[in-house]
Amino acid sequence: MHRNEILEEIHKHREDYAQSFNYDLNAIFRDLQKKQQAHKNRLIRLPIKRNFNQIYHNID
Repeated sequence: MHRNEILEEIHKHREDYAQSFNYDLNAIFRDLQKKQQAHKNRLIRLPIKRNFNQIYHNID
C-alpha cells in the first residue's frame, strides 16, 4: 500500500496529543474548549445545511 508521510505525521501528532492527556476524552475536550475560547477570532460558524426534500421523502 502507498505510504502517506503527511497522514503518518498527523496520526503521530494526534497520538501524542491524546497520550499527553492519558487518553482521557473529557480532558481532551476541555483542552479543545479552552483553545476555542482563546482563539474565538479564528472560528467561523457555518449554517446547518439540511436537505428537506430528502428528509420529507423518506418519511413513510
